[in-house]
Amino acid sequence: MDKPEPPVGIDPELLEQAARLGLDIGGFSENALRLHLQKVDPAGGEARARRWAEENAEGIKDYNARIRRRGCFGDQFRRW
Repeated sequence: MDKPEPPVGIDPELLEQAARLGLDIGGFSENALRLHLQKVDPAGGEARARRWAEENAEGIKDYNARIRRRGCFGDQFRRW
């Protein structure tokens, strides 16, 4: 039997995590699935967040350096 197609628009990592946990994801939107997985497997979300931060570390570093040099957009209009 062919493997069913994953729901369109749902992050494949979330689908893999749900499959590992044996969850039936029928009727879940991506946001609802993400929230449910945070409750039942918080370590999985933390691992995804760490991976994301590692994968994007160079861009984050460059962005922070640019903000230090130029400031944030609209700084000149702040009243606080």
